[in-house]
This record gives sequence, structure tokens and C-alpha cells, in this order.
Amino acid sequence: MSFLGSLSERDRVFDFLMPAQSPVDVRHGPILYLEDVTVSFDGFKAINDLNLTIDDGELRCIIGPNGAGKTTMMDIITGKTRPDTGKVWFGSRHNLLAMNEPEIASLGIGRKFQKPTVFEALSVFENLELAMAADKRILPTLTARMVEPVRERIEEVLETIGLTELRHRPAGILSHGQKQWLEIGMLLMQRPRLLLVDEPVAGMTEQEMERTAELLTGLAGKQSVVVVEHDMGFVRSIARKVTVLHQGSVLAEGSMDQVSNDPRVVEVYLGAPDEEA
Repeated sequence: MSFLGSLSERDRVFDFLMPAQSPVDVRHGPILYLEDVTVSFDGFKAINDLNLTIDDGELRCIIGPNGAGKTTMMDIITGKTRPDTGKVWFGSRHNLLAMNEPEIASLGIGRKFQKPTVFEALSVFENLELAMAADKRILPTLTARMVEPVRERIEEVLETIGLTELRHRPAGILSHGQKQWLEIGMLLMQRPRLLLVDEPVAGMTEQEMERTAELLTGLAGKQSVVVVEHDMGFVRSIARKVTVLHQGSVLAEGSMDQVSNDPRVVEVYLGAPDEEA
């Protein structure tokens, strides 16, 4: 695909990269609040009376077997799926169920999918620059001028994601892990309040996993971060609080030690203690 063609596609691919426009009020409660949420697909309850709260600046890990409802939960939060019943609030002011996907993104909710989606023909720096642009149409993008605050923000994000020395490299030659970090960086350019990260270490080397753990734990406190992951070793390395989903609802919640020693979690997800998780 040509450069212009890739630009014409990016509104669709990165329509979750929107500048935050509305303040989020967390003075009276959590930043994310789901209450009694249920959604069915052809009679199957993918989410079943789900109750979940995420505090401002918290790092939360979500685990559970395949089909537990983890992806559907993120779809509901980002407006891709509408539940049959329940409430979903971002802070105390924003009813997410009354908003569409771009409106939700504009509040400062960013989602990182499992497979990284970056502009491979463009440099690392250019990918971050495009993510920063408030007006993502082709002509404004081509005529936009680099201003110092934007440059400073890009440099800050490059340092955060550990790609400063690769700023001029085409994104297409990055390793799988580096592409994951770049896409997280593209989300960070929008200064999100909440990041939803889906299986960030799938396919990574051990060294890349360690760097990803440092990146995500370093973001906590600056943003709220929700990580869905199957690698229990990675979860243990970053987890402060873990929520276990099963059949669309919360089965257990607490520290990694607490949930891994819960007989219900062992039965439905972790397996016997001497088995590999």
C-alpha cells in the first residue's frame, strides 16, 4: 500500500487514537465502574452479572480461561459491544453506554489489541507524530507543522517505551516486542486516563517480557492500566491486584497469591498446583 493509501486507512485502524476532550471526575469513586452488566450472544451469556471497579492510577490484571468474557468486557468498555443490562461509568460523569466508540476514545480510554498495528513504512518517530495529530484527515496530516510541545512529547514517549535510539528506524523492521511498545507509545501520545492492554507479551522473548513488565508497572499511577494476560509468570511479575473471570462474571479477586490459592480458581483455570499454569 502506498504512503497516501496507508494514511487514508488510519482513521479506521486508529480511530481509538483521539485527543481527550472531557474531564474525568474521580473525586467520589473509581475511574471505571461496571455494575450488573450482562450481554448475550444467541442465548449464550458472554458476560453474566459482571461487577468490576478500577481505581484511578491502578494496575489491574484480568485473567481467566478462554471464553471467560475478558475480550467482551473490553468491547463493552470501549463501546464496540452494547450490553443487554447493566451500568458502565467512566468516573462519575460519563455514562459509557450512552456513547459511541469515538466519543469513548475522546474521554481518554485507549485500547491495545494483541496484534500490534503500526505503520511499518514510517519511522518510529513518524508513527508517534501521526498518533499525536488531533485532526487525522489526510490533508491536515500532510500540512501539519512540528511544534516544540509535540516534539517534546514524542521524546518523552520514546524514552518511556525504550525506543529513543530507534526513532529513525522504519517500524516494519522492529522486533515483535518493539512493535508492541511502539503501539503502546502511540496510545500514550494521547495522554489517556485508562489503558486496556490485551495479552501484551504473547510471542515475546524473555527479555522483551521483562521490559514490558517495567513499562506497564511504570505507567501505573500516571494512568489506570488494565492488562488481560494468560502468561501467569508475567502476571505475577506485575500484578498488584488480580481479577479472575469465569463464565462472564468475577470468580475471585485479590493479590496473585490469594487468587492462585483459591480452590475455585485452581479448579477452573490454574489446574493442579504441580501443573504448568
